[in-house]
Amino acid sequence: MNRREIVRTVLEGGRPPYVPWNIGFTRAAADALRRHVGQEDLDPFTQPHFAWMEWPTRPWRPLPGARVEDDWGVVWDRSVDEDIGVVENRVLPEPTLKDFVPPAVDDAPLARIDQVLAERGDRLRLFGIGFSLYERAWTLRGMENLMMDFIEHPRFVHELLDRLADHAIARVRKALTRDIDAVYFGDDWGQQHGLQMGYPLWKEFIRPRLARMYGAVREAGRYVVIHSCGDVDELFDDLIAIGLNCFNPFQPEVMDVAALHAKYRGRLAFYGGLSTQRTLPYGTTGDVRAETRRLLAMGRDGGYIFAPAHAIEGDVPLENMLAMLDELKRQPGAGGS
Repeated sequence: MNRREIVRTVLEGGRPPYVPWNIGFTRAAADALRRHVGQEDLDPFTQPHFAWMEWPTRPWRPLPGARVEDDWGVVWDRSVDEDIGVVENRVLPEPTLKDFVPPAVDDAPLARIDQVLAERGDRLRLFGIGFSLYERAWTLRGMENLMMDFIEHPRFVHELLDRLADHAIARVRKALTRDIDAVYFGDDWGQQHGLQMGYPLWKEFIRPRLARMYGAVREAGRYVVIHSCGDVDELFDDLIAIGLNCFNPFQPEVMDVAALHAKYRGRLAFYGGLSTQRTLPYGTTGDVRAETRRLLAMGRDGGYIFAPAHAIEGDVPLENMLAMLDELKRQPGAGGS
């Protein structure tokens, strides 16, 4: 089995020959690893099981002062967080969609998708849309404003989320003209304890749009993978009901990883699990190895793709990254992946 087939086995609820993995890195962490291996392309060393394709494929427009503008007109200050940044403007300063025009859904990304499929087609072909719904809404409107809009301007929020869902579905359908396996939607709803907006508002405003977005993927016979940071396990039954196949990041700081994996195995796969708040940055190499082995043992019978709970940050010691990767590659059969 190649890496693509192994991940598909997990997503289908089967038992893989070994636990597959995929590791994300922030710029600082990736640079430290590049210096260690002496090459720009980390894939031959990290051996990821996903072939990532994202929308948009064009880089954000650089602005003065470590700032960038995305394709929606949102300006991000990256003077502190160089990977994502902090939103500094309001594309929608008032609760109205008058004159609001989403970015075009054109054929431009298809050439990049074709290139990735040609070069890395032996991995799970994963097409990602970050800030896919709720997160896109608050980046346009502002977090505080959107939270008040849920109560004070619900009609506006319904209209905005419908427009954003329609746009995401258009992008998905464009990508699904290619032979991809899964669509990965990024949309953080959680805090360290509970949901940002609470379950009643999530169910009223967010779930109906997710059902349409996930439905567009499942109707095409592909898998749905989501990323939502925080304490969101109260949503798992809802998410399974509307078509979710795999959940990320599976944060051990806010979830009982082993209990949830046991409860949902066969209905929902998990992707993540190794602490990026404690074990990786502050543990010893022995701690990292022990926790990696524990997660691999948990996932041996299926339902699990190994990863850190988020992209590895620059505060993680190089030796801890190397210890984690070494344990992954030590799995019987993994060397031939």
